[in-house]
Amino acid sequence: MDSINRRHFFAVAGTATAGAVGMATTGPSSFAAPAPGFDTTVWREYGTPLVEPTGVGPLTGDTVAVKDLYDVAGQVVGAGNETWLAGAPVATSTAPAVAALLSAGAAVAGISRTDEFAYSLAGTNGHYGTPPNPAAPDRIPGGSSSGSASAVALGQATIGLGTDTGGSIRIPSSYQGLYGIRTTHGVISRDGLIPLAPSFDTVGWMTRTRTDLVKVAAVLEPNLAERVAFPRAVYAESLIALADAEVASATRRAIAGWSAEMPIAEIDFDAAQLPGWVKAFQTRQGWEAWQAHGAWMEQNWDSLNADVRSRFEAASKRTPEELADADAVLASAQATIDDALGDGVLILPSASSVAPPRDSAALGGAVIEDIRARTFQLTCLAGITGRPAVGSPLPVTGPPIGICAVGPRGSDRALAALRVNGS
Repeated sequence: MDSINRRHFFAVAGTATAGAVGMATTGPSSFAAPAPGFDTTVWREYGTPLVEPTGVGPLTGDTVAVKDLYDVAGQVVGAGNETWLAGAPVATSTAPAVAALLSAGAAVAGISRTDEFAYSLAGTNGHYGTPPNPAAPDRIPGGSSSGSASAVALGQATIGLGTDTGGSIRIPSSYQGLYGIRTTHGVISRDGLIPLAPSFDTVGWMTRTRTDLVKVAAVLEPNLAERVAFPRAVYAESLIALADAEVASATRRAIAGWSAEMPIAEIDFDAAQLPGWVKAFQTRQGWEAWQAHGAWMEQNWDSLNADVRSRFEAASKRTPEELADADAVLASAQATIDDALGDGVLILPSASSVAPPRDSAALGGAVIEDIRARTFQLTCLAGITGRPAVGSPLPVTGPPIGICAVGPRGSDRALAALRVNGS
């Protein structure tokens, strides 16, 4: 019987508790396990599994939470929006990234929630609610790969497949104490993936262990080198200072206790450039988002949550002249970053703060927007250059804090294996 015919669907009245799905979802025996319900803030669809593996390999026994942007044959893509979901066609093929995981032995546990069209970093969604953050239950999960992150943190999947345009893997990883990777731009096919801004969109994933992070990289990036002789690691105090005090302190402790084989040294970096770089990034991002979705938005404005609507409204007003200016800034920024880093690895905070409290996370609220603005100054460096970035949890008391390593293009597998302060 094919995997589509063996799908299991569950009707849930309201939202089930976060622990409703059985935790034994990481081995072959789980394929027949009953699922009495599922948390609809985490999952749009959930099965036992939803899609079975198509092969046997290094991921046999693993389960994947697939962000609701990827095509999965027999399913529709909802993109975090009820109206889009209602009109979406059933996919007739599976996105290459998902297909590769299935071929390597992984099962798709389900389709996980995302912020609308991946155009947010908070993890909040007015249509479906906010997924839990099991590492800090009173705090938001981070987005836009929020459902995939929560599924992994809850133990309901071993791999959280997501995307990262401006930080959507690195931020939920940091907020929930996970390992996460934004891959080198263009290395993994984005076919079968709803775009936000193709110039920056990348495939990424989150796991609870570095071993699993590295294992998935070997499957999805088999042609990249497993080992890279990084000449050095670098950090800039001006970047660390963008973070809140507790995050900055944890980052400095990790650097002071540096245990990787390569040397680490401080570099000068003019952080005053960053707001202009972020503006250019967001101009190009908005332009491309509007090219991808503008015609649909013009017919469906009222279906959007307030924060995402405001971003698409701003995107609709971008002019060719603004785009040309932005592209000139981005080209200069990439050259500046590449000159500063060379073949080295940049160490910096994954996000500018710990996860904000849920009660301060009203859509479009000032707290979230301030954190988003400062975090974007950190995350844009990888996006502008197309470099890979790996987030790792730091050993802290209290809400999780992540540290990020940004490496040379194509160094993804070696970067995933790099242990930052023993993490």
